[in-house]
This record gives sequence, structure tokens and C-alpha cells, in this order.
Amino acid sequence: MLTEEKVRGILKELKDPFLHKSLEETNGIVEVKVKPEKNHVSVKIAIAQTGTGEQMQLQMEVVNRLKEGGADSVGIRFAELPKEVLDQFRGSMPQEEEADQGLLSPNSKTQFIAIASGKGGVGKSTVAVNFAIALARQGKRVGLVDADIYGFSVPDMMGILKRPVVRGEKIIPVDRFGVKVISMGFFVEDNAPVVWRGPMLGKMLNSFFNEVEWGELDYLVLDLPPGTGDVALDLHTMLPSSKEIIVTTPHPTAAFVAARAGAMAIKTEHEIIGVVENMSYFESKTTGEKEYVFGKGGGDKLAEELLTEVLGRLPLQQPDWSAEDFAPSVYAADHRLGKIYEQMALRVIEKLG
Repeated sequence: MLTEEKVRGILKELKDPFLHKSLEETNGIVEVKVKPEKNHVSVKIAIAQTGTGEQMQLQMEVVNRLKEGGADSVGIRFAELPKEVLDQFRGSMPQEEEADQGLLSPNSKTQFIAIASGKGGVGKSTVAVNFAIALARQGKRVGLVDADIYGFSVPDMMGILKRPVVRGEKIIPVDRFGVKVISMGFFVEDNAPVVWRGPMLGKMLNSFFNEVEWGELDYLVLDLPPGTGDVALDLHTMLPSSKEIIVTTPHPTAAFVAARAGAMAIKTEHEIIGVVENMSYFESKTTGEKEYVFGKGGGDKLAEELLTEVLGRLPLQQPDWSAEDFAPSVYAADHRLGKIYEQMALRVIEKLG
């Protein structure tokens, strides 16, 4: 059974990624709590800089080592080391070099496509996942960032069971259906809530671009948080240029709210390339009759207001689940909705050249 002493012994040789000193040397293992009845370990670790890709890498290593040591679940909190400790080891920190901006570099040829909505519950993440897969089915090199930090759902939607691995100083994204995926969900233990404040989340999002080994990409699809909050604004200002697709339902009020997300895109000089109307109607398998359960006209109204077009209208229908390759929100290429996503992908590829 794990004890506080054993946990400290397991972690003490891990190094602060910036000071290159062990956590034992920096007194970086601030707190350890063990709950024997649940075989759960909670640790608080202090390092030189938080909210970085290096922190994510260290977090993954801490979790792996403690689980190998016998823990069933692990909770981690990070803090920054006190100034006096940093001053003591400052000579160990590398001199700052010009950051490699990777995908954010002006020389990057990757096209960013952000999927946005004015409110939650309109199927934005479902659209992001299936649109990214549809692009990959056309032979494009595609990445997908689950940037909905508080409401991450992409790994579950795509049936992703493994986590990214670290190679050198880079995080290798998970490949699923030909799409390279990174999500906050990979770095949270047991679906725990994210309670970070805005500035730290901004650093984490920046790490998704700079600390992940994406390789050559044609498109990077971003599942944005709903609305116009801090995280969405950070992403809009962080990206050098981005195309944007707005998701709404046919209900006029949903379209009215979605227009705010469109207005943010325009103000940050991002180009809106289309609207997707989700949950457009329900079609009875028995009679073939269409029922417009959420009303009509929302997508057209929004497209008109934003001076763009409706890329697709998606009816209400579940994907066909496969027990062998479970992905609860992914539509097969020959599914009725899969074919609509294919047409959307072809239309966007044509528009973007």
C-alpha cells in the first residue's frame, strides 16, 4: 500500500523542467495525501513556471509513475516555487531564446478553421469532430485541438482511450480516424473539473500550438468554447489568421446568440466561411415525414446577417455505433450525415483553395 513516504520516494528524482534539479533538491513536493480506502493519491508540486507544455509533460510522468507504484487514481495541483528558491537556482535556468512559434509562425502553411457557437448545446463539438474526420477522408493532413477547456469532450466523442506520449521535449498527439488530436481531457485525471483561471488557461492553449509535435498539417480544426468569454477571446487574438464556421440550430433565438460569436470573429479580423445548421429537422423512418422540432430559418437568418452561406443542414440522427471500434459521436463515411459532412469538407476545401 502506498504511503506518503513511498510517494515522495517515487517522485523525488523527477526534475523541475526549468531548473533541471530534482524535486527533492528544490523541495518541489509540497504536499502528499493518500486515501487508502480509495487507493487515491493527491500531490501538490511546485516548479519554476506553471501553465506550460513542460508542466503537462511532468504531469503525465507523475501520473504514470504513481500508477505504476500502485495508485488507482491521482490528483495533481501545481504551484510556482517561491522567489527565494528561484534565486538560489537561477543559474540553472537556460537563457531565453526566441521561441519557435511552430504552427503560429508567419511561415506556417497550416490553415486554421475554428468551429464556434454562441451558446452550448447546439452540437458544436460534434460538428468539429466529424468535419475534421471528413477533411481527413479527403486525404488532407488534419489536426484537431479541443480548445473547449472547461467542457472538453472530443476524446470521449471519438472513442479515444489512450493518452499522448512525450518524445524529447514535444507531446505527440493521439491519432484517431486519421486526425491528430490534442485535448485538455488528456491531462485531467478521472474527468475532474478544470478550475484554472484565465491567464493559466491561455498559457495552456499556447502550449497546444507550440509544445505539440503536429508535423506538417493542411488544416488545424479548433473546437472553440461556446460564447465570447476569455478563452475564446484568447484564441481569437492568438491565431495569426483563421477561418471560422459558426454552428447554430434552426431556432431564431439560437441564431441571434450565435451572431455574437460571428461578431467576435469579424472584430478580430477572422474570416467567417460559413454556417452549419445542426438539428435542422427529424425525419421519421416510418413515414419519411420531416418534423422541424426546433423551428425553421435560424441558419439562413444567421448566414444572411454574417454575409456568408449555409454549408450544411444536419438532421437529428444518431451515428451507427460499433462495439469493435466504439466512437459514440462519429458518423461513418456512408452514413447519411457522414455524406453531408463530406460535402461540407469538399465545399471548404474548394473555398480555401
